[in-house]
Formats: sequence, C-alpha cells, structure tokens
Amino acid sequence: MTTSGTDTSVVVIGAGQAGLSVSFYLKRLGLEPGNDFVVLDRGPGTGGAWQHRWDALRLGSAHRVADLPGMDALGLSFETADRTLAARDVVADYYAQYETFYDLKVVRPASVTDIQNAGADLVVNVWDPEGDQQVTTSIVVNATGTWGSPFVPWYPGRNDFLGRQIHTSDYVSAEELAGKNVVVVGGGTSAIGFLLELESSAASLTWVSRSPIVYLDDTELNIEAAVAAVAMADEAARAGKALPSIVSGTGVARTRRIQAGIDRGLLVAKPMFSAIEPTGVRWADGTFQEADVILWATGFRPELRHLASLKLREKAGGITVAGGTSWRDPRIFFAGYGPQASTIGANRAGRTIARQVVAALSRR
Repeated sequence: MTTSGTDTSVVVIGAGQAGLSVSFYLKRLGLEPGNDFVVLDRGPGTGGAWQHRWDALRLGSAHRVADLPGMDALGLSFETADRTLAARDVVADYYAQYETFYDLKVVRPASVTDIQNAGADLVVNVWDPEGDQQVTTSIVVNATGTWGSPFVPWYPGRNDFLGRQIHTSDYVSAEELAGKNVVVVGGGTSAIGFLLELESSAASLTWVSRSPIVYLDDTELNIEAAVAAVAMADEAARAGKALPSIVSGTGVARTRRIQAGIDRGLLVAKPMFSAIEPTGVRWADGTFQEADVILWATGFRPELRHLASLKLREKAGGITVAGGTSWRDPRIFFAGYGPQASTIGANRAGRTIARQVVAALSRR
C-alpha cells in the first residue's frame, strides 16, 4: 500500500501507549510494519514516557496503565503485573515483548525535528545516531504525548529563587532531596506520590495546590466527572484551544495509604502561594515558608514543536483536532491528544485513527 514516490505511506511518531495502539490496528488492517508504515521513537528504549519515571514509582500506587490492544495474546496484563518492581521497568518489559510479538519494527532512537510540506506529501526530518535523515510519507500520526514538554507556571520571583527548582520530569528519588525543605506544587497523583515518598527524608514538606483536592472513596468511580473532563478536552481540541487537564477533573482515589496520609496531616494542601522569594515562598496574607527546593508537579503540555512548520496552531493556543484529525491539514492525525490523553482513551482512539488512516490512503 506504500504510496508511489514516498518512502512509506504512514509515519507514526512515538511508541508509547497511543503510538503502539495505532500501530497494532494499522497492522491488523493490513499495513506492513517497516514498509507501509514506520514507527519512530526518540526514546533510548521501550516504554514511552514510563521509561523516564522515577525510581520509587510502582504500578497501582496512584498511577494505572491500561493494557495495550492485543496484549492478552502474550499472556500479559498490567492488572496482574508485579507491583514490587519499578513501574518503568515493568512497562518497558511489557512494551518490548509487545513490539517483538507483533513485529512492529520500531525505529529508535529517532527524534523527529521538523515536518514540512512537499506538495501532496510530507517530509519528516529525523535525527538519529547516524545524523540527519529524511522520510517522505503521505500521512503522519502524531503520538508524541506530553513528557517532553513539562509545564511550570509563572509566579512573581520565580527567577530569583536561590534554591533548586525541579519538575516531575526531573525527579529521580527521595535520597537526592534528603534533609531539604521542600515545597511540592500541584494537585494530582504525582504530587501526592512525591509527598508520600519524601515524608521520611525531607526536613520539611509543604504542599500547595491551585485548586482544592477532591478525594473519592477508593471504590468510587467518578464517571460523571470523568465524562465531563473528557468532554471539556474534546471541546477544547475542536476549538483549537489550549487543552485542560483530564486528570484534574476526576478526583483522587482515597486509598488506605492516602487516607493515612490525610489523617497524619501530610496530605492536606494549602492554597497557592502568591510569590516566590530567594529563600522560600510567601502567601498573600504574609505567611512565609522557607524552601530549599520547589518541586513542580504541575503537569505537561502536548509536545508539538516539530509540527511548527505546518502552521497548525490556532490563535487560541491549541490545534484544532476533531475525531483525531487536524482540521487544517487532513494528512496529520493525533493519537493520545486531548480527550484521548488517558491510557484507556489512547487505546480506544487507536482503532478509530487507524481506520481513518487506511480510508485516507485508499482515496489517494
């Protein structure tokens, strides 16, 4: 099915949850990996963003990973994975087995630096250990996720802070922050995980969040909130606006571990400070907290810099995407974007996007 005059019909950028899901369905629909479609992944190994997660993170502690489509054929499931092992190692191992089993021929490390128009086709500029390369294609499926685009909000005095500022993407282990006064910023599961891990090693811990934390009973599935959050992300994507966080709208499960942290006063968030000073943070009422480290657990934004030459971004700050397809350029599909951002959403979207891709190729 390779289009005449191109190296491949489809380039899938990213081999995380979304990229592998699309690739699985492309192969099921008859496209040959390595010929009809090529998967490019910039990571040094398998696992997508999970390979970069911190040492102590375990599956099920706060973060869940949905199984990839067709993973049951390998006899694997994240629901039964060993939770004593580092999550990054488990995910990397399962993804490696998956890629091999389905012979997806993922090319790595291969970093896409730019995509340009070439008439009816596209030129994908890639850097790999051998240097700069080019791949011509008819269609691009962007499945780059967000890990490479960490978000740190601006607050007055941020550049004057004399201590250390790190983001979730930079965090390694509690040992590196031992004996430090740490301010953790953020209202999601990553912030909670950091607080629980740092409790026994940091000199002091202060948790601040822009919004109140909504705790749910451990067995409660907040379907209405989840549906509303996904709908908001879908509406933003269709309007070309900056995407809201899906996770922030669904609440935090009140597990026994988290409830214990609440009971002992650890998992009680203060409102957001108003300014950062050289040696700490200050609230509007004048309260000051000394800090050696500010840990920004403030999330990520979609990684889209390599698409800049295609001029897809809207004045509202986002890219207009409906049903996984760019409104401005129907040759560009988005997997794991907006309402697909959760691992379950990425799997569901994989099938839809693959079908749309094959339909688009049949019309060429």
